[in-house]
Amino acid sequence: MSNDAVDFNLLARSGVPARSFKQGEVIFKQGDSATELYVIQSGRVGIQLGNRLLDTLEEHNIFGEMALIDNSPRSATAVASTDVVLVPVSEKQFLFLVSQTPFFALMVMRVLARRLRAANSVM
Repeated sequence: MSNDAVDFNLLARSGVPARSFKQGEVIFKQGDSATELYVIQSGRVGIQLGNRLLDTLEEHNIFGEMALIDNSPRSATAVASTDVVLVPVSEKQFLFLVSQTPFFALMVMRVLARRLRAANSVM
């Protein structure tokens, strides 16, 4: 399990239904309102800022996590690079997961820290 991996058993116990997107479908656009993060159960997702590809994420990664920190609009666009199955996690579900397994919160913080360090190294 990598630093970004998620224990999907926790998500299954919390009753979170998965969502499927076909290759090329937009999951969310920059500027959209944000109320949940996503866990990639299978497939790959591209994160774009304008026409620039920032990152391609594979299964067991999360994205859209800033939605649980602040209620600001999406800062980038997420597009299914392949057919993808995602598990959405709302703030309420996130709090449930954190109460059951504090490691889940630590995992999200590690992802945020890694992405911040990567962004800072580009500046």
